[in-house]
Amino acid sequence: MNQHNTTASCPPPMPLSQVRRPARRLPAGACDAHVHIFGPAHRFPFVAERPYTPDDASFEDLRALHEKLGIDRGVIVQPGCHGFDMSAVLDALKKGAGQYRAVGLLAADAQPDEVRALDAAGVRGVRFNFVAHLQNTPWTNIERIARLVEPLGWHFCIHSDNQSLPGLIPLLKELGLPFVLDHMGRVAAADGIHGAAFRDVLALAGHPRAWVKVSGIDRISSTGKRPYDDGRPLVRALIETMADQLLWGSDWPHPNVRGDMPDDGELVDVFTDLCPEPDLRQRILVRNPQILYGFADLAGDHASRSEP
Repeated sequence: MNQHNTTASCPPPMPLSQVRRPARRLPAGACDAHVHIFGPAHRFPFVAERPYTPDDASFEDLRALHEKLGIDRGVIVQPGCHGFDMSAVLDALKKGAGQYRAVGLLAADAQPDEVRALDAAGVRGVRFNFVAHLQNTPWTNIERIARLVEPLGWHFCIHSDNQSLPGLIPLLKELGLPFVLDHMGRVAAADGIHGAAFRDVLALAGHPRAWVKVSGIDRISSTGKRPYDDGRPLVRALIETMADQLLWGSDWPHPNVRGDMPDDGELVDVFTDLCPEPDLRQRILVRNPQILYGFADLAGDHASRSEP
């Protein structure tokens, strides 16, 4: 793991040597559907106008973490500190040899040939932020990008919060593209499973284009204290209500964490504690990512998309 960068505005992740090894073996083909990579900045510089400055967190660091956790696949989400420059992610996809996919950021003036090239490299979606501390996108730009990526079967990855989510869900339903709510919609765990925003998330059960990431339990927690017990009832409610629409993600390397720095092995254990049913674990960790991101089927067949 890289040394802490004194210019960083957010803390680095827990050193790999301190990350616990999960108590349970994950199923073959398990996917961490939400991670970021940062830099290395000397090779892939951060953009000048960025919402935060992280430490380097390379693809090699990520793979070492996944090996310790028993995770075979991952989805790299382009971070705001790299802006629209996808160089670091594209380099990681080459190194990932078909076992990693990505979600990108697209400028409002992105062109079809650019999107086709990203698709060929393994990008399968585009992310938009609707939280106050990040750079949000006007809805007219989102509608244009929807028309641009729809022919490729991409999805929208939505980073919302308790305030923005209720107004976003009706708009997302109208777009006609698959959409994924990051970090359980970033609802407030303090509101419990009967909170209005979380009920809106649960109401997506059965919607043919809606997905939810069981990630960021630390981000929805009201205490910020490991192991984020106040978020556990929400995770279990999602598993019981809409397992066929869920993805799991670690959110490594946890940029802008306000409370305790998560232990990624502990995050795995929290999930497997709350999802003891082997068939549901298989769906959430393996089959659902195969469907949405097009990973090769473990039996040798291919899912809905081919390898890049």
